[in-house]
Amino acid sequence: MCGRSSLTVIEKELEKRFNSTFYSEDLERYNPLPNYNVAPTHMHPVITNEDQDHLQFYRWGLIPFWAKDEKVGYKMINARKETLLEKTTFKNAVNKKRCIVPLDGFYEWKKTATGKQPYRIVTTNTEVFCVAGLWERWSPKEGEDIFSFTIITQAPNDLMAEIHNRMPAILSPDQERDWLDMSIPAAEAIEMLAPYPDELMRAYPVSTRIGNVRENDEGLLDEVELPKKNNDLFG
Repeated sequence: MCGRSSLTVIEKELEKRFNSTFYSEDLERYNPLPNYNVAPTHMHPVITNEDQDHLQFYRWGLIPFWAKDEKVGYKMINARKETLLEKTTFKNAVNKKRCIVPLDGFYEWKKTATGKQPYRIVTTNTEVFCVAGLWERWSPKEGEDIFSFTIITQAPNDLMAEIHNRMPAILSPDQERDWLDMSIPAAEAIEMLAPYPDELMRAYPVSTRIGNVRENDEGLLDEVELPKKNNDLFG
């Protein structure tokens, strides 16, 4: 599962990276960057297949268009690559509503003899990377429509397997626009998703403060020293 991440660059850097712009009204309404501790229900930038010229703020936690209650989104922060075409929740979206989700890191917890230790995982070949996602528009009986997204996960590469049994479906820069290309059938697009090369990633231990959603500062990115018996994991 991928339940925490980070995006610590500012809006102008994202616009340059993706050659896309933010809607000014979105920046005035949300303006959540930088975010060192992105959690479910947070508003986060995405680029969708329907509007590739703009970065938009969607809520993390997919609410299917047919849902009766928005609370279902709490259980839909991730979608397993292996069952995208089987589950009703995701089948419509993978065929019609794909998005890319920019991050500059994500967090995962490793089980140890002394408890769960959080790690931050980053890519070494690009500061900001994208994971494959799906999005939906949900219309409540009252109030504004809610636009939401989920992050696709898959089997881990060798680096991530030391920490957790799943990892986000990270896209190479060349794959980002392909994932948004709806002329590519869903099955073919899913087949494109493969564990990111572990030699292009780095994992390091961080403070357990990351587990508290109210904590959100630059210090969360800092590497911490592990007890000596665990210190040989990543050099």
